Amino acid sequence: MRSIFASVALVATSRVIASHNNFPIHNRHSTSQGFTKANPGGPEDVEITTANLLTGSPCENKTHLLAGRGADSRPLLVKLINNFRKDTVKAYISGLDYSGKVFFVGPGGKIIYPNAKASRFPVEIPQNIAIPLVSGSEPLSMQLPSFIRSGRVYFSNGDLKFFAIDVGNGNSIVQPSVTNIQDPNADLSWGFVELTYIYGLLYANISYVDFVGIVLGMILVKKDGASQVTAGLKAGAVTKICNDLMKQSKIDGRDWASLCVVNADGKPIRVLSPGNQHDVNPRIFKNYWDAYVDDVWKRFTEQDLVINTQSEAGMVKCRIIDGRLGCDGDESTFTKPASEDIWGCNSGPFVVSQVKGSLHGSIIPRLCAGFARSTLLIDGGNVQPSLGQQSYYTVDPTNHYSRIVHTYEVDGRGYAFSYDDVNPDGNENASGVVSSDNVHVLMIHVGGPLPQ
Repeated sequence: MRSIFASVALVATSRVIASHNNFPIHNRHSTSQGFTKANPGGPEDVEITTANLLTGSPCENKTHLLAGRGADSRPLLVKLINNFRKDTVKAYISGLDYSGKVFFVGPGGKIIYPNAKASRFPVEIPQNIAIPLVSGSEPLSMQLPSFIRSGRVYFSNGDLKFFAIDVGNGNSIVQPSVTNIQDPNADLSWGFVELTYIYGLLYANISYVDFVGIVLGMILVKKDGASQVTAGLKAGAVTKICNDLMKQSKIDGRDWASLCVVNADGKPIRVLSPGNQHDVNPRIFKNYWDAYVDDVWKRFTEQDLVINTQSEAGMVKCRIIDGRLGCDGDESTFTKPASEDIWGCNSGPFVVSQVKGSLHGSIIPRLCAGFARSTLLIDGGNVQPSLGQQSYYTVDPTNHYSRIVHTYEVDGRGYAFSYDDVNPDGNENASGVVSSDNVHVLMIHVGGPLPQ
């Protein structure tokens, strides 16, 4: 799935590396409600994919090191707040340093570099990398390094297991997997905030594109006192989302409830996106969008589809000719998308390629958003985007995962599919990003929103 941060290139020399789209299908036992039971295993059950491997580099860059310690560079102050009424919550902070090496920030701000000792198979990290968060106490303040790339601040209700591995390019970190039901962490409720902090510039993001896990929110306070807020989900949102998905299963007969993963006690701990669930078990949503796509193709064979590129290209007319959607000024055309293409917006006709040009790249997110929100066939849907949130997810088939997740967002912020930022000019902002080059403190809270 898409991320605002730089993706990691994998060295495909190890037998344990798997494609994000080739997860093995496990025997996934279900509850009476149709929820999926977690079945945590041991190190032998760890799966390594492009989605859960943070790849390190063995190179040293002394020039970069000096720049990272320059006058314009400063540590990042973070405050971690536990809103749960329990003391089992832990935080874990990982990322890449200035030279590309993987590291953790441990208790007290200690920097820990995991060492796989050249093992091509996952080795559990033995050092103490867990940061305990006491319930009801003052926020835990920590100073993070002045350079963190591809960082994540994890939170879990219990002890997460991380593994080190050498995939031929130095030490890498195997992080918890949401799609492997036998992952050693499968029975725990966890989630993370994405974070990159370079030369005083911070980007932090909360997203639900891939899954919904432990409830998180954040506040960035700048040095001038101004703040940016991504409030996150309401307390207890995972259980509420699962109940709504179960209701949707009864309405349309689709296995929406299977997106919910429960622990040994039957308590919902996370919700997979349909795209991730499709990757795990393609049978569940096979052909889900086929009839809708056929109707879209029929409609825009007979009339124009207008894409508002929201750029210098302006309004672009498109029409289906000989089974392919072509747009004025775009040398490339679009084939019919399959269901998996619509869930992820990053495969089939929605692959973004520099070869196909910037206009094609501007059309892709607006076209896929129209499919995901099912707005292409309703009144006004011949112009994309032109309709506001009140028109999203109003007809079937649609992405009910996204629809339901948005109902439990405190402030409507946090992507629920890859192009959730596509909206009419000047309208809603669904991004869960906070960013500034003048940061005083980043506060991250777990367990529910902060009191107003």
